Amino acid sequence: MPSVKVKIYSVLSKFYLKRQLQTLLESSISDLNSYGVVSRPDETVAPAVPSFSDTDGVATKNLHIDPLTSLSLRIFLPDSAIVSPNSLPKLRVRVSSKSRVGVSNESENGVYGGYLPDKNRKNCKKLPVIVQFHGGGWVSGGIDTVANDTFCRRMAKLCDAVVVSVGYRLAPESKYPAAFEDGLKVLKWLAEQANLAECNQSFENGKFSGFHGEGGGRRRQIVDGFGSLIVEPWLAAHGDPSRCVLLGVSCGANIANYVAQKAVEAGKLLDPVKVVAQVLMYPFFTGNIPTKSEIKLANSYLYDKAMSMLAWKLFLPEEGFNLDHPAANPLSTWGLVPLKYMPPTLTVVAEHDLMRDRAIAYSQELRKVNVDAPLLDYKDAVHEFATLDLLLGTPEAQACSEDIAIWMKKYISLRGHEFSY
Repeated sequence: MPSVKVKIYSVLSKFYLKRQLQTLLESSISDLNSYGVVSRPDETVAPAVPSFSDTDGVATKNLHIDPLTSLSLRIFLPDSAIVSPNSLPKLRVRVSSKSRVGVSNESENGVYGGYLPDKNRKNCKKLPVIVQFHGGGWVSGGIDTVANDTFCRRMAKLCDAVVVSVGYRLAPESKYPAAFEDGLKVLKWLAEQANLAECNQSFENGKFSGFHGEGGGRRRQIVDGFGSLIVEPWLAAHGDPSRCVLLGVSCGANIANYVAQKAVEAGKLLDPVKVVAQVLMYPFFTGNIPTKSEIKLANSYLYDKAMSMLAWKLFLPEEGFNLDHPAANPLSTWGLVPLKYMPPTLTVVAEHDLMRDRAIAYSQELRKVNVDAPLLDYKDAVHEFATLDLLLGTPEAQACSEDIAIWMKKYISLRGHEFSY
């Protein structure tokens, strides 16, 4: 059975979440717009700190990548991306009036105080990219919550990877398919970034004609100005999109699975991005016909059946509401691609999670068509046991993250180093 602390937290959390869901459901949001929101004002947030932390050696920054929507990202860069960390300049860290640690915009020589890669990239190492989708029952959570920030930092260090956490649009302001479209848009943005970075690097190396002789200087100036505005320097210097893993937490796992299907469908159109694996952590799957766990654990810890229904009513279109919708049930007949084409898929489930049976069934179906799809089933665990703020420090949460990293490194490590951890 879960600990007393988990039980008490579950009671308080369910009361708060159920009230939040009911309030959102009862409130008349008639002014739905495509811009949307990606966070709630009552969330406890962690600021982005663009220099490497003394605590965990991870630097973070936020990006807003779509002018037409609120879609945003937080990038987590571990110091293992630097060949010689001792060569980095010392940055001045300040504490704001709100007692939040931040990084000054100026270092001692008066320039930007965050980490910037070397222009020649001699001190830069390429790392795999993990695209992470947070949980929150479609209506809450965010890239900058303390829990999500802590979890992503942990995964960046354990996996030696650049983690790109996706701030997708939340319901009910933005119903289906907004969050799914945002997930796919990020993958396309990563492909664009990789191609732009390669193009910019080629110009810098003089591989294109027109930079020497008459008019060459002017064209070079245009290219430099254009590239500096749109190329994300951390990803350009350190990201290897050919080793991309999708990682989804709770409802974020549903988004990850959809994006994986669309990546398979797109094929080489997403080059150089290649989704080599995905991790589904206690996915938010459901369906019209209840499973044994949905019946037995209808009043389970943290998230019960009633709350799950409220969340789906807020997310799915009101017309033709159907729990066998492809966003909710991956085994519905509306699948985008045959399961045999799906990437290797690690599924994490908890003993006291009402959604566990459907996740297990999906994992079994993948294995039937010879997809590498192991299942990690954690005893005495509850939904989001490895990603909730109160539980992140538990041995179970740490073990789960380490187990994920061990499996993931089979697919993101460079050839010959798959088992060098």
